[in-house]
Formats: sequence, C-alpha cells, structure tokens
Amino acid sequence: MDLVIRNATLPDGSRGIDIGVKNGRIAAVETRMAAQGAREIDANGDLVSPPFVDAHFHMDSTLSYGLPRVNRSGTLLEGIRLWGELKPQLAQDALVERALRYCDWAVARGLLAIRTHVDICDDRLLAVEALLEVRKQVAPYLDLQLVAFPQDGVLRSPGAFDNLKRAIAMGVDVVGGIPHFERTMADGAESVRLLCEFAASQGLRVDMHCDETDDPMSRHIETLASETQRLGLQGLVAGSHLTSMHSMDNYYASKLIPLIAESGVAAIANPLINITLQGRHDSYPKRRGMTRVPELLAAGVDVAFGHDCVLDPWYGMGSGDMLEVAHMGLHVAQMTGVEAMHQCFLAVTETPARILGLEGYGLQPGCHADLVLLDAGSTVEAIRLRAPRKLVLRRGVVVAEAPGVQATLHLPGRPASTDFRMAQ
Repeated sequence: MDLVIRNATLPDGSRGIDIGVKNGRIAAVETRMAAQGAREIDANGDLVSPPFVDAHFHMDSTLSYGLPRVNRSGTLLEGIRLWGELKPQLAQDALVERALRYCDWAVARGLLAIRTHVDICDDRLLAVEALLEVRKQVAPYLDLQLVAFPQDGVLRSPGAFDNLKRAIAMGVDVVGGIPHFERTMADGAESVRLLCEFAASQGLRVDMHCDETDDPMSRHIETLASETQRLGLQGLVAGSHLTSMHSMDNYYASKLIPLIAESGVAAIANPLINITLQGRHDSYPKRRGMTRVPELLAAGVDVAFGHDCVLDPWYGMGSGDMLEVAHMGLHVAQMTGVEAMHQCFLAVTETPARILGLEGYGLQPGCHADLVLLDAGSTVEAIRLRAPRKLVLRRGVVVAEAPGVQATLHLPGRPASTDFRMAQ
C-alpha cells in the first residue's frame, strides 16, 4: 500500500478500521489489515470521513463583503440590489483571486467538492469566464461544479436565456433558475418548463433556487417536480432553499412532499442563510424559514445542506466550514434525535455527493482516496465541536493539516488540559 490509516472510526460507527490506499484510490477497508503502507497514519480512534461537499454556494460573490457597500439591513432584497450595484464593477482578476482564496479555505476545512451558482445576467459573462478559470486551477484538489444561474430571472431579465445557453456552451455544468423572482406566478411556472426542457435536450442536471420566500403560495417546487417527471429527469434535479414550505399549510404539504419524493427531486436547504434572511416581515412569533427537512427525509427525499454565502452582499459571516452548516441545520430543524443528528452529517457529505453525481466518492474499495481525519470520535461529536480537520487527503496525498484542539488548564486538583471530547 502507498498509505495505510490505522485504527479509524467510520461515519457508520465502525471502530478499529484500517484503510489502505494504492494509486490514489482506496484499496481495502478492514480490521487489522496485514498489508503495510509506505506511510502509516494512526488515527487513534478518530473519525475518518469522505470529504465534505457543499451542494449550494455562490463563489462569484464570495469574499466581496463591503463592496461597494455593506448590506445595512441584512435582508435578501437589499443583498440582491447590492449585487446589482457590484456587478458592473467586477474585475475578472479580482473575482478569480477571491474565489481561489475561498477554495484554500475550503480545502483546509476538508471541503473538496462545491456546486456554485454563477450569475449569467451580465452580458459580459465575466463571472462565468472567471469561474471556469478557477475550476481549471483547482481541479487537482477540489471538484467545482458550475450552475448557470439567472439571478434576475430568466424571463424577467432581457437576454438571460441566451446568456444561459452561452454559459452552457462555454462549459458550465448545470442549468439553474429562480422562478419565484419572475414577475408573475405564471412566468415563474413558464421559466421552470423552459429551463427543464432545455436541460433535458442537453442531458444536463438542474438546480433551481425555488420558492426562497415566506409566501406560502409560492409553489414552484410543485411545477419543478411535475416537469421532472414529464421529462424523465428523475435523479438529475434539485430544488434549493424551498423556504416557502415552512409557511405552507400542512394539508398542502402532505400532498406536495410525496410528489417531490416520487419525482426524485432532491432538496437543498441552506440553514445559515435561511435562518437569517427569512421571516424578516414577521414580528413575533418569527418563522424559522428553513424547509421541512425531517418530513422530506422521512418521505425518502435526498436532503443536503449548503453554505450558500460567505462574506458577500447577503451574509457577513462564514468561513467555509460545512460542520457549522450542519450544526445550524441540526438546531433549526430540531433534529436532536440520535439518528437525526447523524443525518445532518450525511447532509454535508454523502447526500450532496449523490446530488452532484460525484464519481468515486465514499469509503468503499475503489473509491478515490479523498479522506478527512477529524478530531472527533463520531459524526455527532464532529458536529458538536465543529471538529478540527487534522488531515485532509486528496487522492491519497495530504493537502491540509491542522492541530487538534486542547486547552491548558491551571486549576488546583484538576487535569492539566482538556480537549472537550466525550470520554470513550
């Protein structure tokens, strides 16, 4: 073996596992492996996971916080207006540099695959060109999937559909949309039909910002599920945000959720952003805004969590940590049962990898040796501690490492240090 990781704990709870790596792929996963490695790493019982995956991000705007001004209200609509002010001032070199810097953060966090939406409503397609360059540069260490996103509405913004087609021809991977931002409900439904038909004709995946609103009558996810079935796109479509489901009456939701499950449409919630941008028109009680994650999971729908924004016109926080996303999702969705907490870990690892269609992802023999060694003994502990990534491996090669967390104590009669871990 090129590398053997000894005594690992896996996300499914298996302990004392050895992982053998050969030629950049996992060659064996077993207890007390006889084979030796040119390099051996003792995990000491810590958690080894496949890498984190962000199913929903906006890399064209990341790290632009304060340009050209700060979002004073912190609202979604001011963020959209602010992005509209910033777009004409964007410089390609600066956009590339900000995106590359964020990718550095991502790798350090064990985040090795990102689906990012890129605004195509600028006729220059400057952001598209920039992120295509970024995708090429980061390919050795990070999978970057691009979504052609008509931020201002594919029907509402003149030339947006032509721009979207140009972006796809340039190499963008996925068809995006934002039906709730079109001028009318009818236009929103028409945009879903138009974009899904185009995706089907090109054999492409679809990922739409869908019903990112508190309005319970925003029901474009129903149209998206129906078009997915009509066009045979099952397993290739995701609805992102779906926050209107939080405000829908239970009777309608009881009809809608089975339709989503039958259509094979995945759901991508963005806990950090949904909890801060939704419910802004409420006094008290305030709605959380996040979609119905436990109910969707119970119906068999794939549900992933995305980071959405980091230091941009919509969100002045964030550091590329998908465990922070899972931590917020766990709390907002009240997923504090043992299995539910584990599902929150899967929502930032295995489930988004499936939604993105990542090849060779996982911990089985034959998968890419893309691995993260965390300073935690379980998936739940990893979320609780937002555990440091002690080692991050890409194709069996260490690409990032960080020390575990330990505090020195000066307390009479107490231990000299503490690491915040549960005693095993």
